[in-house]
Amino acid sequence: MKTSKEAVGSPDPSELADVSEHPRRTVNMVAGTIGHFVEWYDWYVYGLLAAVFAGQIFPSESPFASLIAALLTYALGFVVRPLSGIIISPLADRFGRRLILTLSISGMALGSLIIGLTPSFATIGYAAPVLFLVARILQGISAGSEGQSAIAFMVEHAPANRRGLFGSFTNMASGLATLVATGAAAMVTSSFAPADLAAWGWRIPFVVGGILGVVGLVIRARSDETPEFEATALVDQKSAAARLMDLLREHPKALLQAAALSAPAVAYYTWATFLPTYAKLTTGRDLASTLAGNVIGLALLVIIVPICGALSDRLGRRRIFPIIGAIGMIVLFYPMLLLLNQPGFWVYVLVSASGWVVLGIWQAVYPTIQAELFPAAVRVSGIGFAHQIVIAVFGGTAPLIAAAFVGAGHPMYVAVYMIAIVALCLIVYFTLPETGSRAGRATVAPADPEVLEGEHLLLSTSSATGEAKRSR
Repeated sequence: MKTSKEAVGSPDPSELADVSEHPRRTVNMVAGTIGHFVEWYDWYVYGLLAAVFAGQIFPSESPFASLIAALLTYALGFVVRPLSGIIISPLADRFGRRLILTLSISGMALGSLIIGLTPSFATIGYAAPVLFLVARILQGISAGSEGQSAIAFMVEHAPANRRGLFGSFTNMASGLATLVATGAAAMVTSSFAPADLAAWGWRIPFVVGGILGVVGLVIRARSDETPEFEATALVDQKSAAARLMDLLREHPKALLQAAALSAPAVAYYTWATFLPTYAKLTTGRDLASTLAGNVIGLALLVIIVPICGALSDRLGRRRIFPIIGAIGMIVLFYPMLLLLNQPGFWVYVLVSASGWVVLGIWQAVYPTIQAELFPAAVRVSGIGFAHQIVIAVFGGTAPLIAAAFVGAGHPMYVAVYMIAIVALCLIVYFTLPETGSRAGRATVAPADPEVLEGEHLLLSTSSATGEAKRSR
């Protein structure tokens, strides 16, 4: 492939940046944000309510065994995610981000409806857990193609000097989804008598999620493809398999860095889906009160993420996220879980909120950094390959491993486990390049000749079309 100057005759980067100024940017931002919200609301509500429906769908001799069975089914969705990420992500680079995002939200909504409408084990026997398995596989496939496609979609639609802010919207949406899912779980657990909650009350958040998925599907179907994809598609016609091979051959360091940026998800999933259960199992706190406490902490996350994302556009990415966020996790996790031994609702709120603050610093900037590590032709593939494998290994198993530590009588090992993983990530963060720029590059990646060449062709085609119309 020729360099951008050889291919397009040294185009003016500011001129090329104008091509990406899309008149429907606000519509596209809403489509990406709302769709991402729906995806992760459906995903998180399962983990939050697993302790409630476990006995209905996965009956066993002990409640703990039923919970483990429900969490294993939850983890199955994470097992499917890397396969989906590896197989489907190159398709987003070949056929477009918008198509994959539309398909992903369809699968997530269908999975949520299956879970919400599946009769209990007492009614249909082993068909109940089988349907849950099917639903989690659908959701795993959808989630495996969602995150990286949404990141690319948002960052590629963003103004050149606001990519940190717009990239943070994906995790603001997932944080808001976690907040709403936690609020929904808290609402049903506090509104229904235990018998009614176990029989049918837990189903309401899942049905609501399915309905929201239909709304998100309509919005995404009306969105636009990103300018960088359209430009790259003009000059790069490689197959999806060829793109994956190019990724592995040409970007191994970026893959490692992207994986390290995602690995603190072990803490995110522990805090989002297991912390209320952890507090209940270790200190006997009421599940409804711990869910309510999580809502307060999550509200801080939703506020912090876009603020830090905007700061990264002015101060740089590397200083905002990797160093401060990772050190905060390492320093706080152990004393915060130890503090849970003290009674009181506001003690739980302090623990929850402290974790969400440092997790918010991490979440704010890593999507944009990941997008800027890869050229557009392999951007979704690169983020998806690294992110989904890491999520499967560390994120999906986090509640299960935490439950196992608690069951074995070593609850503080949960903190040690999270700290060890984040510490390893911190080492990798020192190798990250500074991808932020106040000036605003013409391309998301620091160098992307294919996008420059494609945008030049679009400009040339547009000029030729205008000349032809004027000559008539």
